[in-house]
Amino acid sequence: MKPRHRRFLMIAGAVAVLAITAGFVLNAFQSNLVFFFTPSQIAQGEAPKGRAFRVGGMVKEGSVKRDQVTVEFVVTDTAHDVPVRYSGLLPDLFKEGKGVVAQGKLDEHGLFVASEVLAKHDENYMPPEAQHALDKATAAKAAQTVKP
Repeated sequence: MKPRHRRFLMIAGAVAVLAITAGFVLNAFQSNLVFFFTPSQIAQGEAPKGRAFRVGGMVKEGSVKRDQVTVEFVVTDTAHDVPVRYSGLLPDLFKEGKGVVAQGKLDEHGLFVASEVLAKHDENYMPPEAQHALDKATAAKAAQTVKP
């Protein structure tokens, strides 16, 4: 085999190894990627079916129901509500009327089954996505009440 052919095979092999490695990295990245959706986006059908994602907003007043370890509550952005079920211990700062982000999947009945619940960490904090969604929903609600 000529040195020229040998060099070509080495370069082709290196490109193939790089392509396979890039494929593995992109696959791992995509499987660990979790998107954020608001209750309004979920109501409009923008949330993925069968994939994990995050929903954020406020815990609706009077919606928390506890049954031993299972907790059901409603996440709202003031325009739409999403019922959530979570089995496990909630963060100490989890309260009605406060910001929350839950990670999980929608079931076939539209119930969000959470695998993780994150609460705000101080009285001034809310996730930027959730704050933006609340502001947007409040503005939309105000615009609807102004229309004759």
